[in-house]
Amino acid sequence: MSLLGNLVSQVARSAMDPEDAQRNPVNQRINPRRTGGLGDILGSVLGGGNQSAGYNPQQYERRSADNGFGLDDIIGGLTGGKQRGGMSSGTGGLGDILGSVLGGQTTRGGFGGKGMLIAALMPMVLSWIKRNGGLSGALSKITGMGYEKQARSWLSTNELNDNLDPNDINRLFDDSEIQQVAAHTGANEIEVRQGLAELLPEVMNQLTPNGNLENEPEANEEIDQIISQLSSRLGALK
Repeated sequence: MSLLGNLVSQVARSAMDPEDAQRNPVNQRINPRRTGGLGDILGSVLGGGNQSAGYNPQQYERRSADNGFGLDDIIGGLTGGKQRGGMSSGTGGLGDILGSVLGGQTTRGGFGGKGMLIAALMPMVLSWIKRNGGLSGALSKITGMGYEKQARSWLSTNELNDNLDPNDINRLFDDSEIQQVAAHTGANEIEVRQGLAELLPEVMNQLTPNGNLENEPEANEEIDQIISQLSSRLGALK
């Protein structure tokens, strides 16, 4: 069962939507701002358009590969129906999903919309959590930087996320990482920072469904599996 299944599958569906680039185009002029809840960019991806089974950030449902999300179908759609089954176990192949979405974007050429931007930011956020010592280490780093109030809202099971200020994102992520995502997705750097300021809090929210760190081993294991699956999938698509 997966903590991030709901979030990742909804992002993947949006990224794959052929209308995403028209409905939520990237490289737009935006005013960077500190948002609440899902925010501007993440909110447009998870809450707009014809998303099936709308995303509720306060709904913590453990999802698996065969519970109706159709993760096999997502990969099958990306690979012309030739890649059915065979997904990694444990997290329901979420890393396979992200790898196929991002690899498919490279194969197709051109850029997607904001759904593809968020899909590209997902491994960036998970890798940041991992290299900062996992869930508790990442939270300690964030609170130590003066974001204790925001972090408490991410752990809360009934409070909307108090997101980061996109103008502060460079305190957490390197310019080179931001520039690389911008180049690969066609988004501008302001959009990348805004997306990170909203996605990191929501990932933390979903990894702490009980409002505390009691399931940290499970969360860290899921992050490791997603990153490993993602790396294998992208390697296979080269």
